[in-house]
Amino acid sequence: MMKCEKCKELLADWHMGRLDPAAAAELEQHLNTCVDCREALAATAFVLDSINNLPGPEPSVQVKADFRTMLDDFKAAEKKKVSVGNIWSWFSRPRLSLAYGLVILLCVGGAYLLGRSNKQVLEAQELHTRVHERKRTMVLTMLDNPLASERMKAVNYTSNLRDVDKRVIDALLATLNNDPNVNVRLSTLEALAALGNHPEVRTGLIKSITIQESPIIQLAIADVMLKLQEKRSVSSFKQLLKQKGLDDEVRQKVKETITKLI
Repeated sequence: MMKCEKCKELLADWHMGRLDPAAAAELEQHLNTCVDCREALAATAFVLDSINNLPGPEPSVQVKADFRTMLDDFKAAEKKKVSVGNIWSWFSRPRLSLAYGLVILLCVGGAYLLGRSNKQVLEAQELHTRVHERKRTMVLTMLDNPLASERMKAVNYTSNLRDVDKRVIDALLATLNNDPNVNVRLSTLEALAALGNHPEVRTGLIKSITIQESPIIQLAIADVMLKLQEKRSVSSFKQLLKQKGLDDEVRQKVKETITKLI
């Protein structure tokens, strides 16, 4: 079993996606059981992400601009030299050949620099993709944690994901519908509301209306549907009104919501 000291030494490499699969799996297993190391991971991730978000230079654009300027200046100078007159044509031919040779050399050098810059960009994109996949795996793992506080952290971490896929959306909807803790469900609803541009999220929220039994969640989901202006939710709200024992405040809120959405 990995110890905390070793785990904390590997946090930066894990966050940057540089660990091999075996080491990453061992570290993730330790993180699932150690609150202190998870807090250390959150701090490490914050620092590294802050550094990565700093604006960086764009070498490919600068190299291209410098190369074109140098090439234009060189060609203009050579054109001026060879246009003096036919009397110098015999003498200018060697220089003209040399000029074209230098132009070719400049083209090769510029292409090399641009290619190297593009390679660095692709490597950076690949690294970000691996890091994002690690974060997503961590969120999905933490959502299954028996501690409500850890599941709450997992829900909050979704706001740091660059994008969410069907696995994350399905996991959040399952948490909203099945988590035994009301506070976790409420936080999950807020996270899903922020993802309201996804059709899968809207459809899942509509289906969730008749599943929820907590008045707090029922009131909150009515507010979310109003915010999203989701008219398709009217049918589900009408079904909710038919439920026996529905809280009076919820009943009034649902009626107002239906009126505003129609």
